[in-house]
Amino acid sequence: MRRRTFTAAALSALAAPAVAQTWPAKPIRLVVPYPPGGPSDISSRIVMERAAQILGQSILFDNKAGASGMIGAEFVKNQPVDTYTFLTTTTAMVCITRHLQPIPFDPEKDFIPVSRMTTSWGALAVHPSVPATTVAEFVAYAKANPGKLNYGSAGLATITHLFGEMLCLEAGIRMTHVPYRGSAPATNALLAGEVQAQFDQTTLPHIKAGKLRALAMLAEVRHPDFPDVPTLREQGYGKDGGDSWFGILAPTGTPPAVVARLDQAIEAALRAPDIADKVHNGGMRVTYLNPADFKARIAVENQSFGEVIKKGNIKLT
Repeated sequence: MRRRTFTAAALSALAAPAVAQTWPAKPIRLVVPYPPGGPSDISSRIVMERAAQILGQSILFDNKAGASGMIGAEFVKNQPVDTYTFLTTTTAMVCITRHLQPIPFDPEKDFIPVSRMTTSWGALAVHPSVPATTVAEFVAYAKANPGKLNYGSAGLATITHLFGEMLCLEAGIRMTHVPYRGSAPATNALLAGEVQAQFDQTTLPHIKAGKLRALAMLAEVRHPDFPDVPTLREQGYGKDGGDSWFGILAPTGTPPAVVARLDQAIEAALRAPDIADKVHNGGMRVTYLNPADFKARIAVENQSFGEVIKKGNIKLT
């Protein structure tokens, strides 16, 4: 008789149906590679607590912050595949940072997209002194006053920086980028008139209070609290841009049936009206994508942000 040999992949494939039938048989572990209380942590806890309940198990949230998400991602990459450890991911982790510095994992080879869950709201807001009420007027003013407009961001090469760079490249305008140590300090600078514009979620309460003016929403749809403010895309810009979203990845080697079960539970959680309300109250919106669509979206935004970083000659130092 000829001896049969099996690769690890073949054995995994044979075991996958049995694993899926009993999965999950114990608590699920989700590594959140950012500190507690931030948008990625909030989104993960709102959605994944409900998804775990749907699956009939509890969930352990393990915050492993540092190095812009790289520490947590590398940790999950190096764990044995046990079908119970997953990773929260963000736009920056898989579409931005890789174009700025070496990262300790390969987003395509080391992880499998499970679901995109939510996306942060954001707005292009300006100081009341800026004589513009639309993006077209803002662009015209910038062209007529080259170098006079400054925009603040949460830091160099953050998505709040890249949004501004995208508009500069698309509209053919020049603005001066002023990086701050976080979104809140940048918004304070905008309120004080130290900068004239900002592309960020933290501007929304001040827009509602009438202290700042919104020119556009940085989203695919209009914000329900600001129905009269069109999106940037509606005004002809940001068509190939990206969003600040949050999703779940599984380590490569996780059986497809397990990925599918977790994805289905996440989708069901996001369809619940109370979860949608909690997401909205957390400053986000439900933007669910299944594994295939999430994978495709990552590829599109990886390319678009990469081009912006290259064309804008953006560097971390």
